[in-house]
Amino acid sequence: MKIAFVHNICAHYTAKAFETLARHYNVDYLFYSKGNESYWMKEHSEGSGEFNCDYLSGFNIGNTRITPSLPIKLYRGRYEVFIKCIGGRFALPATYIIARLKRRPFILWTGIWIRINTWSHRFFFPLTRHIYRHSDAIVVYGDHVKRYLISEGVQASKIFIAHHAVDNSLYNYQVPLHEKENIFEFLNIERGKKIILYLGRFIKRKGLNYLLEAYKNIDGDETVMVIAGTGPEMGSLKRFAEENDMAGRVRFPGYVPIEETIKYYAIAWVYVLPSISIPVSKEPWGLVVNEAFNQGVPVITTDAVGAAAGGLVQDGVNGFVVPEKDSQALANAIERILVDAGLRGRMSRKAKEIIDEWTHEKMVSGFQQALKFVSEREKEI
Repeated sequence: MKIAFVHNICAHYTAKAFETLARHYNVDYLFYSKGNESYWMKEHSEGSGEFNCDYLSGFNIGNTRITPSLPIKLYRGRYEVFIKCIGGRFALPATYIIARLKRRPFILWTGIWIRINTWSHRFFFPLTRHIYRHSDAIVVYGDHVKRYLISEGVQASKIFIAHHAVDNSLYNYQVPLHEKENIFEFLNIERGKKIILYLGRFIKRKGLNYLLEAYKNIDGDETVMVIAGTGPEMGSLKRFAEENDMAGRVRFPGYVPIEETIKYYAIAWVYVLPSISIPVSKEPWGLVVNEAFNQGVPVITTDAVGAAAGGLVQDGVNGFVVPEKDSQALANAIERILVDAGLRGRMSRKAKEIIDEWTHEKMVSGFQQALKFVSEREKEI
């Protein structure tokens, strides 16, 4: 079976999944992005792996990436199945149309679990809904996406779950003590302090203002909050910390290279992902949760996080799930883990136990089920 897998870019967090799928099938990965989308950090380079791939050249018209060679390659490629991620105002309809012209199965891969409320998404939603309903199969991040698609009129029988995963082997090794001490020294934090960690982008959807508001009400004698990363919200977050006399107990180390992130998880007492719903997006997953769990770090998220809605974060088991935009609920959850070492220990053990099962093989099994589904339907026609 020859498969065309059209995706925006090969990220560090998708490379291993692509490799795993390619071990089972003859897959050509066609990447169409220039890597300048708002969701992509410019510090991250384009990735690759042990699979056939091609980065297609193109140009931008506004926020739309046009890659003229994509439909040509798809049409001439003698592909038996087409797989496409949900993004790409040009690439998505182009791939769908070619699949229909070639009378080959089209499989959609998506993590979106709300109707995005912008003028452009409202305008194009009839097309998006058509693709939802007429895709031969849909592969989704978790049950939360499946529930949303069913509400949009998609048949449940053609939706398959590919549990969103990271390369656990990169995140679960034991970080040496001296490397942890180096991070404490770099951050100018006294050893023994309990670290409340956020690591990721500084954008509105992440709800970081609610996290800082929560920290105002938490005792700072034993704790330090580390907010690592970069993004357009950096200035306002630093101002908030300074204006509320929190500058001395909040650290902003800036962008952390991918290979260094594990050291930050290793020193954390708890990781917090306080994401909120906004008209343009809702946290599809949050792979930082997978990463933190690999180091046995309990995670607190809001109910606007896909990893919580999709079942990875289990309230009271490996962390807590609180209502979005509720700073007091965040503070209460953080304090429960800070003051109860026994609770944290139990959550840490469950975090490791559960994440061990969220592998790329398990993720790829969702694609395998979808491919088997469309293949069997082809035989019936």
